[in-house]
Amino acid sequence: MSYLSRVKQANTMSEEMILQGCLDNLSTAQEALYNRFSPRMLGVCYRYARNKEDAEDMLQEGFMKVYSQIHQYRGVGALEGWIRKIMVHTCINVLKKNKKFSDSVDLVHASSIHISDCNIPSMMQAKQVVECIRLLPLGYRTVLNLYAIEGFSHKEISSILEIEESTSRSQYTRARALLEEILIKKRILQKPRGKMKIASAFNFL
Repeated sequence: MSYLSRVKQANTMSEEMILQGCLDNLSTAQEALYNRFSPRMLGVCYRYARNKEDAEDMLQEGFMKVYSQIHQYRGVGALEGWIRKIMVHTCINVLKKNKKFSDSVDLVHASSIHISDCNIPSMMQAKQVVECIRLLPLGYRTVLNLYAIEGFSHKEISSILEIEESTSRSQYTRARALLEEILIKKRILQKPRGKMKIASAFNFL
């Protein structure tokens, strides 16, 4: 079967067919699963990675885990959500192997940092905001992604990253302060009236 024929066949497969095919270790089903979900999962990986190449490596590693663990999916919740969790954990495991990351999530706790009332988490999916998030230091960016986008609690994040819960909270506080300043600088977010008290956080950019 030609490549184009395989792609056409993969595109016509239902999610149930894809799941069963993956359980049977069929390459066409695995290809269909990858084609269906890889664009969105690459976006997930990109938010954690240093660059596009690292994101693509995380994506490939993540899908290998998806294929090997597909039998664990019980149909509870969306398949995409299940795959996303595997991708996030894959990204975190890759980052945790990096000493720079380990150091970056063990900074002193935040204090006296003002956060405005703007709803930053609601803006997170916008492409320009994602690019701004990538400007944050690695530790801040990771905690912000896990808490504001993935929806993990600080208790869950502390377990995932093997840090104190209070450290997760302080990292998120600093991340929001820095992100707010970046968004204002790039005119994505309007500067609130009154004096902002986040200047001390810029030492970590």
